[in-house]
Amino acid sequence: MGSLAIPAILRHAGLIETGAMFIEFTSFFILVCTVLCFHRATLEEEWLFICGRNGEGGSFLCARSPEPELPSIASERYRTAYHFQPPKNWMNEYLLSCFTNNLIILIVHLLQIIDILSLFSKNPMDWRSLEIYDNTKDPSGPMYYNGIYHEFYQYNPGGTIGTDIVWGHSVSTDLINWLRLEPAMVRDTPNDINGCWTGSTTIINGDQPVIIYTGGDSKDRQVQNIALPKNRSDPYLREWIKGGNNPVLLPDGPGMNSIQFRDPTTGWIGPDGLWRIAVGAELYGYGAALLYKSEDFLSWTRVDHPLYSSNASAMWECPDFFPVLPGNNGGLDLSAAIPKGAKHVLKMSLDSSDKYMIGVYDLKRDAFVPDIVLDDRRLWSRIDYGSFYASKSFFDSKKGRRIIWGWSNETDSPADDVVKGWAGIHAIPRTIWLDSDGKQLLQWPIDEIESLRRNKINHQELELKKGDLFEIKGTDTLQADVEVDFELTSIDSADPFDPSWLLDVEKHCREAGASVPGGIGPFGLVVLASDNMEEHTVVHFRVYKSHRSCMVLMCSDLRRSSLRSELYTPAYGGFFEVDLERESKISLRTLIDRSAVESFGGGGRVCIMARVYPVALAGDDTVHMYAFNNGSTTVRVPQLRAWSMMTAQVNVIQG
Repeated sequence: MGSLAIPAILRHAGLIETGAMFIEFTSFFILVCTVLCFHRATLEEEWLFICGRNGEGGSFLCARSPEPELPSIASERYRTAYHFQPPKNWMNEYLLSCFTNNLIILIVHLLQIIDILSLFSKNPMDWRSLEIYDNTKDPSGPMYYNGIYHEFYQYNPGGTIGTDIVWGHSVSTDLINWLRLEPAMVRDTPNDINGCWTGSTTIINGDQPVIIYTGGDSKDRQVQNIALPKNRSDPYLREWIKGGNNPVLLPDGPGMNSIQFRDPTTGWIGPDGLWRIAVGAELYGYGAALLYKSEDFLSWTRVDHPLYSSNASAMWECPDFFPVLPGNNGGLDLSAAIPKGAKHVLKMSLDSSDKYMIGVYDLKRDAFVPDIVLDDRRLWSRIDYGSFYASKSFFDSKKGRRIIWGWSNETDSPADDVVKGWAGIHAIPRTIWLDSDGKQLLQWPIDEIESLRRNKINHQELELKKGDLFEIKGTDTLQADVEVDFELTSIDSADPFDPSWLLDVEKHCREAGASVPGGIGPFGLVVLASDNMEEHTVVHFRVYKSHRSCMVLMCSDLRRSSLRSELYTPAYGGFFEVDLERESKISLRTLIDRSAVESFGGGGRVCIMARVYPVALAGDDTVHMYAFNNGSTTVRVPQLRAWSMMTAQVNVIQG
């Protein structure tokens, strides 16, 4: 977004009507940026965290010291080694001047102010069309076709700031090593001139892939378009041709909002032999998955009722709809015959997270019926409790499984992203299935990720008493895969569970941090820790007594992950239920990939994707990894295994 875009944005919002008013805004920016440049060297934080051991209160009680000079955020050591992300984008590399860096920060803050002010304007803004933060976003249309995995994704080839959103395209044979191709689609028609946004792929008639995606059209509406491969004999399906009858869906029904209509799902065939898709929408101000039917996947008719809607939320982005069989970790093809006893999952993206409901697909009503209806959406189940959004699943016919993966945004500043020249990654592809009691989805990294493991270390029968730190040595602490089983010696000292914590789990993770002793826990892993523990990320558990079983809190606490300022460093968290009489162990698996820390607790009951930027990682400093216990109850570790992870070939350029 260049400077010429600013007055247009302000005028659209009804906040600037004349050129003179824009000059006043610009003059103010220049003045403030100049002042910031002159004073930046003296504007240092007064305190920073320095952490040490304390056997009484725990291992992470902290004091602070003056800020040192920090290395640049542009370090290549923050780039992930085996998570999916495009190479450095195609713009020329450069370092921002102090003036430009501050200007970008001020522009971002201005846009946030305009966002609020535009609520009172006759032309409120639709900020999704700006997309100034990231160059890699939603997974779109993953599929397996003729021996090749395809991953399409929202991508800005011009950099981390801009609006040139196209469909990036990469291919793989193992979901780990990826070959980057030219974009599958660019915004070159009136139906997508304002961006090729999220969509899905469906294979119809046995061997015909079809893309259906959201386009921002020349009338500032969100419409749905289709595209077909130009040459199906090309194993990589490099070229795609947009349909001559685009757009195939318009936001013209009763109760619809023309800028809240997007992200069509993969198609499925109903009992009447007709194709169906769902599209995320705002219907009469509420969140909905609108239902459409078609005989040929080209001409669509809206069904007179949604697949499902809820008055507990507004717009639903990136809906996903798929069948699952309780206790079976194999996947089900949405368009194949659904076995008896199967459930269906409806996933939606809202509130900066991916949430889901489990229920049944009522074929007679042609509607999704959830098993449980919760009016408070804070209690809706989540796919991931961290930096994970806009996930997309597909049925992998090669291995008979359902795979899901989502977008993880950067949590540094937009100006930092410009300096780095890249932004946005995808989480590790995960197998997803329904647990045996039919109440919760489970997720686990795909087996292929284990091909990167090297230099295994193994510890058995460890015992962690209160205040213990056990350093895990002999592995690459920047790129690691760690699996730990924790076993409780007793649950008698577990603190009571308070159901109100479910309404704001992050708040509880902040209040019950890794330094706060409890009856059982906190215990877990400390990763990416600097020599003196000034910086560290903690993934930990606490166990509470509830009426029927135990509730386990899992937190991924980033608050001391970096000495850098202007980072988003929350304490993510989620709860899961465990019957410790049947399950004596609580498992934790954490994938460490430089700026990505992806954790799976309780066999995949709670998953937390996190992004961190330790200063120690940017330099040549050594970072450490520990198992710890700060609870009053001793915790046994019957097995701890860790591997160094090789660097995958992610989005290498085709030769």
